[in-house]
Amino acid sequence: MYCENIGEDDRSIHLQVLELQKLEEARGSSETVLDYRNSVEKGDSGETADAASVSSAIAFHRSTSPAPEQKLTLFALRLAIIEKIATNLGTLGFIWATVVLLGGFAITLEKSDFWFITIILLIEGTRIFSRSHELEWQHQATWTVSGVGISSFRVLQSSSISLLRNLKRISDGIFKPILDNGLREATTRIGRQEIFDRRTTLTWKNSEVPLLPYARWLYISSYVSRILYWLQLLSASACVALSSYKLVMHNYGDVQDGDLDKRNRQAALSIFYSLALAEALLFLAEKAYWEWEVSVCHLLENVTRECGFGVTGMVSIKRFFYDAYSKSVNGSIFDGVKMDMVSFAMDLLGSNCSDEQLIGARILRQFAVNERFAEDTLEKIGINLPVIERLVEMLNWKDLQEEEIRRSAAEILSKLAGKKQNSLRVAGISGAMESISSLLQNTRSLGEAPDEIGEKKLFHDHHLHYDFWRFNNLGLLILKKLSRDHDNCGKIGNTRGLLPKIIDFTHTDATLLKDENADMVLSRVLTVKRSLQLVKMLVSTSGNTGKCLRREISEIVFTISNLRDVLRHGVRYPKLQKLGIEILSFLALETDGRERIAVTGGVLKELFSIFLKSKIHGDENEKRVRMAAGEAIGMLALESRSNCIQILKLGVFGRLVEALEVPLIRVNAARVLRNLCIYSGHECFLDLRFIKTAAPTVLKSITSGDNKLLEVMLGLAAQVFKFMSSEEANIVLTDSGIKKQELANSLVSILKKHDKPAIKVPRIRRFVIELAIWMMEDDVENVGMFRDLGMEKELVKVLETTAELENFDVFSGTVGVSRQSRTVHWLAELALKMLEDEHS
Repeated sequence: MYCENIGEDDRSIHLQVLELQKLEEARGSSETVLDYRNSVEKGDSGETADAASVSSAIAFHRSTSPAPEQKLTLFALRLAIIEKIATNLGTLGFIWATVVLLGGFAITLEKSDFWFITIILLIEGTRIFSRSHELEWQHQATWTVSGVGISSFRVLQSSSISLLRNLKRISDGIFKPILDNGLREATTRIGRQEIFDRRTTLTWKNSEVPLLPYARWLYISSYVSRILYWLQLLSASACVALSSYKLVMHNYGDVQDGDLDKRNRQAALSIFYSLALAEALLFLAEKAYWEWEVSVCHLLENVTRECGFGVTGMVSIKRFFYDAYSKSVNGSIFDGVKMDMVSFAMDLLGSNCSDEQLIGARILRQFAVNERFAEDTLEKIGINLPVIERLVEMLNWKDLQEEEIRRSAAEILSKLAGKKQNSLRVAGISGAMESISSLLQNTRSLGEAPDEIGEKKLFHDHHLHYDFWRFNNLGLLILKKLSRDHDNCGKIGNTRGLLPKIIDFTHTDATLLKDENADMVLSRVLTVKRSLQLVKMLVSTSGNTGKCLRREISEIVFTISNLRDVLRHGVRYPKLQKLGIEILSFLALETDGRERIAVTGGVLKELFSIFLKSKIHGDENEKRVRMAAGEAIGMLALESRSNCIQILKLGVFGRLVEALEVPLIRVNAARVLRNLCIYSGHECFLDLRFIKTAAPTVLKSITSGDNKLLEVMLGLAAQVFKFMSSEEANIVLTDSGIKKQELANSLVSILKKHDKPAIKVPRIRRFVIELAIWMMEDDVENVGMFRDLGMEKELVKVLETTAELENFDVFSGTVGVSRQSRTVHWLAELALKMLEDEHS
């Protein structure tokens, strides 16, 4: 591809269509690979550690530097001023010639002056006509050249097929195999093209209007614009030559004394020739200034580079400049200064012409992804509802020729949905979710019978010439940003067929997650990551909406098995594993979800394999994955007898007890052990007796731990001592070097410290009271000890400050899930009653 400067003979852009397409594909693919690598390794935002400083620097630069297009509007303003002065001088000269000279001195003019005036007026008329139409054709030149090129290429293809067919009829057997192969390949190529080009058009495209038969090239706007341009230059040059000659020669004829009719003829002619000369010189000065800025200073190229446009950006910049210049010339000289690139692009986006839509989409897309212009651009788009509706509508355009428009619209919406107010506007458009869903290629066909599910279809871009995976990623990104709002999550769940599509994209296998070099693999991994992020945001929704979403997602038969495969094969992608584990944790908030997870083969095994991993590399992501796995196991064991039995069958109980000594995972290990002790049932008593070996570790944590560790160890202690007799408990306390009074004093101190419910440790007072009740039931002497330490007073404070917060094991937002059968108020009253009964 090559691009000529505007200042050269050709006033438009020449695009070699095939070279342009290759360059665009190469540029697009490289950006895609880079985007995939950054997204998979760093996250979708691609933020680095110093992102805040970079953002602040960009914001400062944006506030102090003018927009690049201001250079174009200022240039257009200066040109318009010169143009209007020249035009007014020309108008004055025309009036002077017709009214004064031809009207007053027509008979007395010398023959040479008469013809000079006539020729100058004709020349000026030609120039004015050329000038009035040049901008219109320059507009056309910015977007019809490529269309003509493509159409001409198709004509050549069709002609080549016809030629092959004619040669086939007259050829002998020697050339028949060769021609057959050529015909077959050409026909296949055209047939494939027709599949995507089969679209009814109701109006002519500018590049396809047959202005003259067999001379279609005459309609190419750049040629017409070039003719008009040179016609103006020749007219102005001729006007300068003629006017200068007459002013220098000054041969206006002799005036005899007393000849009153010719007395002012010389002055009138001098004024006319001076006006004509001044007008022509101003026009040539305007053209010289134009050439200097465009050809020498490369104004358009510099603005294109500042805007961050690619190889096709010159078309957009030229179109914007011509529009600004036209407005300044045809209206007020300040009309062009009021233009900006974003508003210009939004106007083009609403056009019915696909070429103009493409220019508008390219500009908005580039400005939306450019950090320097993104904030202002998205703000202008966000308050323009018709533009948002237009972008949403473009998501449904699946024609191959409109692929770039559709992709640009999707990228703009993905940026627009990043702000909550804009995301609400996007989601509020009727049919928006269905349009976004159309970006996600349906990969599963309908089953042929009620007792089967359709096979999953694989789409290969090199076969269909359509970048399905790019659109899949963009669709998931838009949905992920929209799902930050609670109401939008409900809309996503209510959109027919959308949740199964999202779940299908979470599918992975060993081959995909082990090969990280192929570009297609990076794209697929990014798709898996974004789908997992989206599912996590949906299942983490609070309230009734979240409950419905968790139920619907867990009911999809592929959800849990896909998550299991992520855990099993995602060793090289710990972030994917963490997302999968967190989804399982949220699904376990619902009773049905917990049961489905446990009965899906291998899920519990994979979770314990990650949680109790013996070899660790010290990687921060790996640590987070282990902690998340422990939380998920704790949720699965909560209030589920069958799940607890499944865990005990895995033979990991001893390793869980040993995990209490590991600082990284001991909190979650204690939580899992407590749930196993509570919900396993009496038939598992023998399997749980090994929990007694954890008593020294638990007691040590109670007397020295703090916050979350202290809370979970208190909860575990109340269950551990239930598996011991009084003698065994005394032995454990003695071996641990802890006296009963010291333990009781620690419990009273904890109640004094937490005189009201704490958000960080909402169950700590419950666990203290449960352990105190066990101690008083185990040994009557402990009742007096608690009374002496002031336990009665602290229990009264608890009764006065109890809150609903303390009666739940887990929470979904601010909504409690899994309510305890015994409230804190009931436990405090029971403990207080035990103290009072003993005292009486």
